[in-house]
Amino acid sequence: MDREMSSPPSSSFSSLSVDETLILNLIPGLPNDLGALILASVPYSHHARLKSTCKSWKIFLSSKTLFSLRQNHLHTSRLSHLLCIFPQDPSIATPYFFDPQTLAWCRLPLMPCDPHVYGLCNFNSIAIHSHLYVLGGSLFDTRSYPMDRPSPSSSAFRFDILNSSWDRLSPMLSARGSFACAAIPNSDQILVAGGGSRHTMFGAAGSRMSSVEMYDVGKDEWIALDGLPRLRAGCVGFFVGNGEEREFWVMGGYGESRTVLGVFPVDEYYRDAVVMELKNGRKWRELGDMWQEGERRQLGKIVVVDEDPGVPGIFMLDGINIFRYDMNSNRWWKESSVPRKGPNDSTFGFVALYGELHILTLFSGVDSTETRRSRQHKRAGTLYIQIYNPVKKTWRSLVTKPPFNNPVDFKTAVMCTIRL
Repeated sequence: MDREMSSPPSSSFSSLSVDETLILNLIPGLPNDLGALILASVPYSHHARLKSTCKSWKIFLSSKTLFSLRQNHLHTSRLSHLLCIFPQDPSIATPYFFDPQTLAWCRLPLMPCDPHVYGLCNFNSIAIHSHLYVLGGSLFDTRSYPMDRPSPSSSAFRFDILNSSWDRLSPMLSARGSFACAAIPNSDQILVAGGGSRHTMFGAAGSRMSSVEMYDVGKDEWIALDGLPRLRAGCVGFFVGNGEEREFWVMGGYGESRTVLGVFPVDEYYRDAVVMELKNGRKWRELGDMWQEGERRQLGKIVVVDEDPGVPGIFMLDGINIFRYDMNSNRWWKESSVPRKGPNDSTFGFVALYGELHILTLFSGVDSTETRRSRQHKRAGTLYIQIYNPVKKTWRSLVTKPPFNNPVDFKTAVMCTIRL
């Protein structure tokens, strides 16, 4: 038995009822505590298939005990670090978990549907423990006028992985889409900042805002905090530091817009960042520009990798180039380039998993049999994943067939990661 699983907890089944523990016989011939540790080591992506094996496995794999064992008695490297992809509006298009180690996909149920709204996009998704949160966004509301213009959403939903169900939470104090969002490490709190009502179909249309608020998971309550120094939407948020030195960083985004020829609105993108110091009464300080005029128009896609304690690696995908942010110089320096470009119309997804940078590209696939049957249905194609290790500075790749019914546009798809 692996040393990582050599110390079974004394209360492995504390979260199960008496009737449930009486029927549990996880692995014949082994004590249940030992059987529980063996099952807990199975990657999460296989749990759905294992639940149909027997009643005792279904009960155990749906219990809080399972996640407690995985978090407390498995080494971090043994946990499943999953990617959650929302291809479109999660109330009409199924979200999926993807395990890059096993190349397995796990389908999630649809989010509860509001009959008055549709086309949700620019929302944020974030994971805390065994829960997945979907916050805010931009949408169309049949009750608003004009109906062809997007409205910001204040809605908040939580997906409980234990019972595979969605719950509606208290709404945010301010409706917002395209905003900065991050969970405070080692706590049950989420910070959101900035945002507006921007929709992907209307470019620079919509509002901007500077409000900031914090969600308390235990109380299901939103609390207003000091706002950003100025209006900011389309920004990204993350935490730097440990303990009292922890800071909430908000980078990039856009503020006011200008018009071209007095007709077409164009966003004015920021080149700076602002920082909230949690120990200093949650006050904001401003950083200078992170690049010079003419270097780039706007911030690319950002991911954060936990490297040294409290000092994360901050990476940006700009076109096919990867840049690393240097806090001392407040500048972006080129780290590497994506080895293989996608098709001309392809978009890149960018996410950090297992301490590595994953660049996702969708290549269209052709199935002659399916084409003969019907030319009305599109296939998602092949998902090609190029993986960069920032420590070893090496590249590798994975190929998988995604379960999506239609091609995914990574410009608008929402992604987050969760450890289970």
